[in-house]
Amino acid sequence: MNEKKQPHYKGHRSRLKKRYTTSGIDALQDYEVLELLLFYAIPRRDTKALAKDLLKKFGSLKKLMDADLKEIEALFGMSSQAPLLIRLIKDLGTLYLQEKAMETPQISSTKALLDYCMASMGGLQDEHFSVIFLNAQNRMIKTEVIQEGIVNQAVVYPRKILENAIKYKASAIILVHNHPSGNIKPSDADIRLTRTLQDTARVLDILIHDHIIVGENRYFSFREEGLMG
Repeated sequence: MNEKKQPHYKGHRSRLKKRYTTSGIDALQDYEVLELLLFYAIPRRDTKALAKDLLKKFGSLKKLMDADLKEIEALFGMSSQAPLLIRLIKDLGTLYLQEKAMETPQISSTKALLDYCMASMGGLQDEHFSVIFLNAQNRMIKTEVIQEGIVNQAVVYPRKILENAIKYKASAIILVHNHPSGNIKPSDADIRLTRTLQDTARVLDILIHDHIIVGENRYFSFREEGLMG
């Protein structure tokens, strides 16, 4: 009796997994990284062509991870678990960077903080304004989204920010928001808001360490640019 022939992709999957475990992710091309991830959501299908098609459509792994979940779901169908897995990997990475930043002893504008801000906000399509609350040792207490809005139309209320700072017993805060357009130059409104918050927070003995504007793959720091007063 002839043995049933195994699908060709089964051997390929084993070889790709072995290459990853032996040599690490740097040994894989981007489509192979995505292909490897898709193994766990699509167990009985060759995923190489699919991985290449996804990268071609979105342009990069980062843009795929940043894409709206519904946009990804539309490519797979409602029964597929792949879109959820892709989003979960992105969110796990963001949580990892957040915890890494929280472990940093002094977090005024460290690389760990910037990595977290870039990962959590760099690919968003709408404007988000977040505040990072710090204790007296400049360790992160909490990160909170204060306002979400359509592109370039987020409205931020200084009173809400400072009320939350008092609630969390924060000694300092860092303002973070994104410019979905990719232009990270602060607007006049950004500068006015920062100065208003500084003046009000000073009365409450709360420091504002920085205001960071995030664009895709880059950032603008008010402190680094001498705009914190």
